[in-house]
Amino acid sequence: MTEERKPATIWYSRGSIPTPLGLSAQLGLYDKEFSADGITIKSLQDSDNPSELASHFEHNLPDSFRLGGAVQPIWARAKGRDTRVIGISWIDEYQVILALPESGIVTPRDLRGRKLGLPRQPANADGVDVNRAEALRGLLVALETAGLGHNDAEWIDVPARVNAVLEPDTPVRRGAPHRYTALVHALVKGEVDAIYVKDVRGAEVAHLLDARVVLNMGFHPDRWVRVNNCTPRPLTVNTLTLQQHPDLVRRFLGSIASVDSWARRNPGQALTHIARETNWAESWVRFAYGDKLHEKLGVGLDDEGLTALAQFKQYLLDWNFIQRDFALDEWVDAGPLRSLGLA
Repeated sequence: MTEERKPATIWYSRGSIPTPLGLSAQLGLYDKEFSADGITIKSLQDSDNPSELASHFEHNLPDSFRLGGAVQPIWARAKGRDTRVIGISWIDEYQVILALPESGIVTPRDLRGRKLGLPRQPANADGVDVNRAEALRGLLVALETAGLGHNDAEWIDVPARVNAVLEPDTPVRRGAPHRYTALVHALVKGEVDAIYVKDVRGAEVAHLLDARVVLNMGFHPDRWVRVNNCTPRPLTVNTLTLQQHPDLVRRFLGSIASVDSWARRNPGQALTHIARETNWAESWVRFAYGDKLHEKLGVGLDDEGLTALAQFKQYLLDWNFIQRDFALDEWVDAGPLRSLGLA
């Protein structure tokens, strides 16, 4: 296929979590790869334009790549957005159910009849409620590990707080409200008995509250228990970009994929870059992601990752976070990985 005229700009977006896409940007690999092409590489997180920022959810910008949580790209695809999954990143992370020590909740079986907190975004918010989707999934899994189900607990909506204090900006990321502020208030005030939290922010909450970990899902031996918004994380690109500029897609993906071997050779530097990328202290990153994080920065399309992505898509459909199903095999394109000898 003859390629069309090269795009003037390539966009990329990543979540507030460790990703090889973000590390590749920090290492200057995109600029190095595409500088001779006259293509500008832009991070969506640097934009002040609301319509551009919406692309992290909607994937509406042309010639854009996204690597982050699975809720938004599945939601966008279910709405008809024409994208392709060209890789999957799987980085296990701290995921737990927390309760206060005085609650009497010790194991998931103790969640029967208790009040479980579900975050709820404002009614006027755009897009899918990511925090609610991942919290519901985590709490349901906790119940299921004890042979319980949705009807065995009381579910309490916890509205998001507005005008929350923002964390400081960094050179690579804008500050944002702490995602668990409303849930923590509800837990401490006794409005709910247990909550789901994840990553470094969740670990900080557990430490601050001296909370009891009812179930540690993040490193559970059963991979199905660990499946949630950020495990697995799909790497998506516009279908039109893949069709018109397959070589650019291959080269961009190659820059992301090269982070894997670099991180394995440079574990200390990888940790430092991840801490800078996420705005989290290195010690907390190590606690939340483990000592082998530098070995988890690859991308692929193995059967386990695809099965987990299918399971999570089905969960979103079953619980009405998406309104329409779609065929996973039609969404995934292994061509770019194959062209790099990685599939």
